[in-house]
Amino acid sequence: MPRPGSAWAAALLLLVLALGPRPGGCSEITFELPDNAKQCFYEDITQGTKCTLEFQVITGGHYDVDCRLEDPDGVVLYKEMKKQYDSFTFTASRNGTYKFCFSNEFSTFTHKTVYFDFQVGEDPPLFPSENRVSALTQMESACVSIHEALKSVIDYQTHFRLREAQGRSRAEDLNTRVAYWSIGEAIILLVVSIGQVFLLKSFFSDKRTTTTRVGS
Repeated sequence: MPRPGSAWAAALLLLVLALGPRPGGCSEITFELPDNAKQCFYEDITQGTKCTLEFQVITGGHYDVDCRLEDPDGVVLYKEMKKQYDSFTFTASRNGTYKFCFSNEFSTFTHKTVYFDFQVGEDPPLFPSENRVSALTQMESACVSIHEALKSVIDYQTHFRLREAQGRSRAEDLNTRVAYWSIGEAIILLVVSIGQVFLLKSFFSDKRTTTTRVGS
């Protein structure tokens, strides 16, 4: 019968493995895309690998961007114009370098902030013997369940952070517009008030008339 201390140590080790970073091919980047600009990224992928490209425009203009994905031969696998967010899954048909680009060339003065998540392949099993014929132990099954739940939590947190950043950007933009509108209204009110003062003053001012005598 194992000692309680060794059982807790084993549980702690399995929990660390479950919480640790995933070695799978996953790239998450948030970058600035200036106006009239284009940014491309490259990824070496082996044939038969399942990949997923997900992107979202966080700030800037109408929150839209052009996206294009090409295989090593230049064949277009995915192309969308002026999209705010989208997700595309494909399986690599050949070995080589795949290219995906984000373009803001249609915008003349507005830069964008773009987030994308490019997942290549599937995560390796948490335990080397996870795909064995025999069933997992209760501790291993619990760690696998915790690991899957944590991956879902990470995905939800990422989407909530993106929505929070997008909402904050829109709120700041609205606040700036309200401030400018208030300043404009104050200036117009001041000009109208001064005009009314001068207009009323002209009504009550004495007008001197001059008479000319014509001698006989």
